[in-house]
Amino acid sequence: MRIAGSVAALSLLFTGCGRGDEAGDDATAAGTKVQTDGRTVTVPHQRASDSWDLQSSGEGVALVYSKSGNIAVRLFCPSGGSELLVNVPAFRPVASEERLSFGSGGEAAALVADTSGDRQRGGVSGAGAVPENLPALVGGPITVNYGYQNSGPHVAPSSEFARAFAAACLGGTTPPPRQPPPLGEVSACLKQDGQRLQNPALRAVGTEPFWGAQIEGRCVTYSHPEDQDGTRVWTRFTPAPNGGGTWSGSLGGRHFELIVRSEPGCSDGMSDRRYPYAAEVAVNGERRRGCAQLR
Repeated sequence: MRIAGSVAALSLLFTGCGRGDEAGDDATAAGTKVQTDGRTVTVPHQRASDSWDLQSSGEGVALVYSKSGNIAVRLFCPSGGSELLVNVPAFRPVASEERLSFGSGGEAAALVADTSGDRQRGGVSGAGAVPENLPALVGGPITVNYGYQNSGPHVAPSSEFARAFAAACLGGTTPPPRQPPPLGEVSACLKQDGQRLQNPALRAVGTEPFWGAQIEGRCVTYSHPEDQDGTRVWTRFTPAPNGGGTWSGSLGGRHFELIVRSEPGCSDGMSDRRYPYAAEVAVNGERRRGCAQLR
């Protein structure tokens, strides 16, 4: 799977040319130039909410990059296996493109991509054996390439995260879950009544009419065709069994309420995708139905 950095076919991966992520050319031009492996890579300026996180569970270990509160890149190694999966939710599947490449500096690896997309995680995923040079692949600003689509270069993960992730993937052992940070260091979205909220991050979608919601703690970013970037609604969260709950607040001076409940097999009505949760939003005096899944 290892591909030398000098291979011309992957030159776009390291120069950031072509069609990149949503930051676009302006953000790249306004970024910071980083020297890595004798190359100059321009990393777009980060927002305060942009960061890498190391996540572990009984299922495996993941290195996740979030941009403006949304997951931009996932790298995942299942427990006890020797497989690596790289997912970019923003990528669009291409029927003729079977290779997804990622790497840093002069190191790159190619994975096999599902040309129909990743129905579970969204976007496109590439999978394959864990590359022996994984420490180098995640040791600097990371770029993912799929056909003409690029994500990155993203700022390098911390050396602690990069080493722990590579060791877990190559050794087949999962690092212990990270302890939650002190409340004072937690995002305001994750605080309620002086306590740290533990509810999982969710993504809800609905059709007829189209709407979407990104959920983090007690914050709901509600979007629709006329507001595609979405508007954040500060709510009061009331938990429910199986990861669901109710988020109640106000949007545009009117009552806003989002309800998520367990309903395996929920259909969005537009595709054959199935979701583990059903969702219902009350907004502008009407109720809209949809489905939800973990982000």
